[in-house]
Amino acid sequence: MPGQSQTSSPLDIPAIRAEFPLLERKVHDKQLVYLDNSATTPKPRAVIDAVDSHYTQGTANVHRAAHALSVEATEAFETARQDIGDFINASSSNEIIFTRSATEAINLVANAWGPMGLSSGDEILVTEMEHHANIVPWQLLRDRLGIELQVAPMDDRGMLDMAALRDLISNRTKLVSATWISNALGTVNPIEEIISLAKQAGATTLVDATQALPHRSVDVKALDADFIVFSGHKMYGPTGIGCLWGRESLLEAMPPWQGGGDMIDKVTFSETTWNKLPWKFEAGTPHIAGAIGLGAAVNWLRNLTMDSIATHEHSLVESLAAMLEAIPRVNLIGHPVPRAAAVSFMVDGLHPHDVGTMLDRHGVAVRTGHHCAQPTMQHFDVPATVRASVGVFNDDSDIKALDVALRRVIEVFG
Repeated sequence: MPGQSQTSSPLDIPAIRAEFPLLERKVHDKQLVYLDNSATTPKPRAVIDAVDSHYTQGTANVHRAAHALSVEATEAFETARQDIGDFINASSSNEIIFTRSATEAINLVANAWGPMGLSSGDEILVTEMEHHANIVPWQLLRDRLGIELQVAPMDDRGMLDMAALRDLISNRTKLVSATWISNALGTVNPIEEIISLAKQAGATTLVDATQALPHRSVDVKALDADFIVFSGHKMYGPTGIGCLWGRESLLEAMPPWQGGGDMIDKVTFSETTWNKLPWKFEAGTPHIAGAIGLGAAVNWLRNLTMDSIATHEHSLVESLAAMLEAIPRVNLIGHPVPRAAAVSFMVDGLHPHDVGTMLDRHGVAVRTGHHCAQPTMQHFDVPATVRASVGVFNDDSDIKALDVALRRVIEVFG
């Protein structure tokens, strides 16, 4: 893929770990073991330094002044946009819209594309394993426009029922919006097949790639979706920054969602005209440092190569699942194949929140709760799960630390 090396070689994990200041700290006098990457990732020094440099050496607004600091900030901001576009093989940096998050990116599509692409009686198809961010905006749109929301089910392994999905797609389906990788279960959906089925029906497609970009190569040209959304903080970048990628022709046809500074061309009290892409969708002062930090994050990932990351993490998540299955009273929630990054589980007799709290006392950070995926929890008839999720810096010692801590928790508190 242009912009991303396809060479897979073993990663120097000790050297990678040394790039993360967070991993040096202790929690409750125990060395931190960080296994909450599906919620948010630690930041490598390259990202921290990029953000720090903007605030200490180049603080200025972008696109709005001729002085040196503003010129430098604008150049860094737009270079980050270009780097992000190259990372996913976008045709143009005009297709990269900065947002606060993947959530805001989906809401942008719902509010700018939705009213022009949908009308009463049309259907949107999502999956049962979606994050709330890919459910609620469409429900709000349903209530406004009189459209219908269809849900493709999953089975008890946590895998999408593709036969049911095919049956649900019809000439009334105008949008298929699906997650690539489930944040709650780690399920890797056959996203290329989903996109192909949608396009055969003439439907527009949106992919929630939030959990995909940190773990695998993403080529938007090859994928052939219409919209893709992702968040910086899931891929070693800052919080409060995300992106919408969209086909330039679609973005050009869409009206702005929010109004204000920088998204305009000319303003009078009788009429306002819009700026060009991508700025038409970026009202107000953007998260400049966040964009610069995200640009640093994608370059850091690209230097490691995504194929090497995928190979390393695949081995790690398989070891994680096998380790958990070997512990008495631990039950995995879902057994998807393939799986990426995350494993959800329960401990018989213990509430997930209690397990998470007690693991924290051992220095092990995991996520507990419904993971903003309550329909997934309802499918498995559980209120919440414990979720362990790996990143590129994790290694077998982290899996072993969770094993030891979890067995100790069950022994002492079970």
